[in-house]
Amino acid sequence: MHNIASITRTFAVAMVLVVAATGIWASPAGEEEPAAATEKEMVLDPATGKMVTAPEYGGTLTSLFHPGWESEHADMWHFRSVIHQVQLVVERMGGGNWALPRDEFSFTSVPNLPQCTGKLAESWEQPDATTIVLHIRRGVKWQNRPPMNGRELVADDVVFNFSRNLGLGDFAADGPSPVISVLGSVPIESITATDSHTVVFTLQQPMLAALYHIIADIYGNQYPPEVIRQDGDAKDWSKLVGTGPFMWTGWVEGSSLTYTKNPDYWGHDEKFPENRLPYVDELKLLIMPEEATRLAALRSGQLDFLGGFAPYGIGAATTIENLERTNPELNLFRYFNRGDNSSAFNITEPPFDDIRVRSAMQMALDLETVANTYFKGLADPTPRGEVGASFVGYAVPFAEWPAELKATYNYDPEGADKLLDEAGYPRGADGVRFKTVLNDAAWRDLSYQEIAIQYWGDIGVDVELNLVGAELGPMMQEVTYEGMVLYPTGKSSPLPVTLVGWHASDSSYNNITGHDSPEYDAIIAAIASAQTIEEQRLLIREADLYLIENHLFLWGPIASQSVVTQPWILGYSGETRLGDVDSYATFARLWIDQEMKASMGN
Repeated sequence: MHNIASITRTFAVAMVLVVAATGIWASPAGEEEPAAATEKEMVLDPATGKMVTAPEYGGTLTSLFHPGWESEHADMWHFRSVIHQVQLVVERMGGGNWALPRDEFSFTSVPNLPQCTGKLAESWEQPDATTIVLHIRRGVKWQNRPPMNGRELVADDVVFNFSRNLGLGDFAADGPSPVISVLGSVPIESITATDSHTVVFTLQQPMLAALYHIIADIYGNQYPPEVIRQDGDAKDWSKLVGTGPFMWTGWVEGSSLTYTKNPDYWGHDEKFPENRLPYVDELKLLIMPEEATRLAALRSGQLDFLGGFAPYGIGAATTIENLERTNPELNLFRYFNRGDNSSAFNITEPPFDDIRVRSAMQMALDLETVANTYFKGLADPTPRGEVGASFVGYAVPFAEWPAELKATYNYDPEGADKLLDEAGYPRGADGVRFKTVLNDAAWRDLSYQEIAIQYWGDIGVDVELNLVGAELGPMMQEVTYEGMVLYPTGKSSPLPVTLVGWHASDSSYNNITGHDSPEYDAIIAAIASAQTIEEQRLLIREADLYLIENHLFLWGPIASQSVVTQPWILGYSGETRLGDVDSYATFARLWIDQEMKASMGN
């Protein structure tokens, strides 16, 4: 994500703050005026340079959870997607440093290693190219729930979790996690606890990204060894014990998830180190698939936080305009995320095994007009590849593409017609060249896709929109879909080395186009063996440009999204992630102005 621009209505919010602080909030006739509020202490937020109301403890923060993320299992060894449910409970070795000045790092993309700070590992070192040493933080306690019962986290726990995920040591017979991502590609020879708080990783060969993945990859999350030894896994959410700021204490399927403050949490606010986290007593994540329901809850004050790292950022310009008009007290933070209107081609079957057909499908779309009309100027139509613009230097900007490549991403229906004729797909008597399918998620707003289908109809391609539910993930991963499938591009997560690595022919995770190219595989191999960051960066640019040139994906405009918060939610300044996908941990760093909330009738 990039170019974050807060569009908070400063005057309206300032008036709310003044009213709340001075106790002059008007009451209906005949009702008793509320007591004057106490004057709030103001402190400097070192990350933004702004004065804010001093952090305070207590209360329940209410946000949202996506129904597609629900799972009865809690063990990431078996199910990668459960990260959304467990990220507040289990932690990893390190992650983004919340105290960084926002003009240096905005927390709208994944942090690189220099932007990380120690979490469960207080520090680390790399004495040579194949040795990584973690110094485990002392005093970190497992949550006080059986069978862990608040004991200290030690080096043996870390060895247990990494070995289990990678299929090493005692877990060699089981093999690595079947859904492990990047961490599985780190060539680790052994993992050893040399004392109670020191863990040594020995690599089979040097790898530039190894330290980052050990520190910050989600498969470094620490699960309770006693639970796994007792049950054979950690699937039972009610038994999940971690070291995180919250304990998972409730789940009503299809309705809500509840997390309760861990009173023994080790962590302190990186901005205000004297303050132990979390600030709120409870976090409630509601499941609200319908936008009308979400907006009603927001307007009535039942919902504190919408969008960003929580799901359902508001993208529709008309919705934002209506909120600004009807609820000027709300804080809105606008950002560009990723190309959620993009798709991928199944290139293993006709017609999309022919690059001319894929190019024609792109050339048929007038992205600039759609951005200016349908999206009312609140969308960026500039084509990109897999790597998002937030990773400066790791992707070739559109302005630097060769002219002949730019032409295949510009609106040119006549050129598209010519390519389809050359590819052997002439128009039939009914004007149709061929029929295909666009598979998309049933829960999404599909208005843009319907516009795209009209454009494709103009070049004689009849596209059926197929709405897919829970089977969308498997059909993408196994490349069993027909035609095209929803696939976000221009991403700000995970790291660029991972994004391009997904499309190697031997990738078992995200090679959803069925791509198989020795030329591309050679680039990925060179990235893995690069000896310097600069060498690796240039190779990633080459890989991303290869994906663009071969039209594996169909680019769609990046619509701006908005995070919306109530005025009483403090400590937030537009961030959309803390580390990788575990950004719900940001909720531990926000606080509620209880007096303001009460004065506004909530």
